[in-house]
Amino acid sequence: MIARLRRARLILALAMVSAGVICSISLFAQRGGPGGGADMAAVNAPYEGIIAAEGKEDGLFKISKTGLSTKDIKEAADKFLESLSASQRQSATFAVDDSEWRLWDNRHFYQRQGVGFDEMTDSQRAAAFELIGASMSAKGLQKTKDIMKLNGTLAELCNNFDEYGRWLYWMTVMGEPSTTEPWGWQLDGHHAIVNFFVLGDQVVMSPVFMGSEPVRADGGAFQGTVVMQDEQNLGLEFLRSLSSAQQNEAVLMDRKDGNNNLTEAYKDNVRLDYAGLKCDQLSDAQEQKLLALIEEYIGNMRLPHAQVKMSEVKAHLDRTHFAWIGGRTSDSVYYYRVHSPVLLIEFDHQRRVAPQRGASPSRDHIHTVVRTPNGNDYGKDLLRQHYETHPHPH
Repeated sequence: MIARLRRARLILALAMVSAGVICSISLFAQRGGPGGGADMAAVNAPYEGIIAAEGKEDGLFKISKTGLSTKDIKEAADKFLESLSASQRQSATFAVDDSEWRLWDNRHFYQRQGVGFDEMTDSQRAAAFELIGASMSAKGLQKTKDIMKLNGTLAELCNNFDEYGRWLYWMTVMGEPSTTEPWGWQLDGHHAIVNFFVLGDQVVMSPVFMGSEPVRADGGAFQGTVVMQDEQNLGLEFLRSLSSAQQNEAVLMDRKDGNNNLTEAYKDNVRLDYAGLKCDQLSDAQEQKLLALIEEYIGNMRLPHAQVKMSEVKAHLDRTHFAWIGGRTSDSVYYYRVHSPVLLIEFDHQRRVAPQRGASPSRDHIHTVVRTPNGNDYGKDLLRQHYETHPHPH
């Protein structure tokens, strides 16, 4: 499957270059082209997770009862799969431990697996959104839909509807939907990736990538659509709540000249040290602002499971670090990172890529990533523990 995907990506890249696609060529120049050997080597490498210098921490994630039902998520997945044709279902389903989980890419030009929204009927799209909506909060679902719309705006700006568009997103289901056995689903496409793992009544929603270019539609079919402003503003608000001494610890660099995100596509095994301000001596008001920032991201999950995750985050709040790169004014560009043993959030103002490439970061191109460090992205640590007590043949 990996080899097939790599060949498809190479064919797609050559076709786009020969067609003279301006928006894509600029991105190839920045990223080094799709389907690179480093990307595929990263997918083939044994999964370890985001780990700090002192090594992986064990015992952070346990199989346990949350008391929350996942029956409606399972039923929504069943309904979605039942809506598909036989060939679509074959394309959209993988084993729960398949490497397909790790093949997501926030960039636009990769050949996706699964079933595309562009080939779905209206009823199939509705079923796909029901599955996403059963797993995510109303806010998270709306944000996902808005990012997809803004990808349509980007198609209008580039006049390129082959590579960009509202429906150029793909759904896959890993494993058999169940209320007892492990399974999950993935949304994969430009600037919107959601990995959602389920085991019994526990869920893990990471990695999650959300972003957009542009971040608002000033005209066109989706005029008025805006995303990522709360993530942007709450980060700055928390920084400004810090004292001068605290800001001096948090700010790693005042200048921001490029892209700074470290854990986007194919970065499952990054070694990432804690940096910036250790948040163990915040005032009550500062702590509430930090929690509000974190909740903006965790709140993309549906509320009961978001509350479980926030309890996990709060248990490690004293070991949470906040780091900043860039300016501190209301019109600055910047990067920030929230990093604890159980949570990694990255926010980044990125260089413009389309419709024309820019040398400097812009507030109109935003990337965000949410990860579960220490080996539990994709629910892999929970899956490992499950296999230890319930061996499965590969």
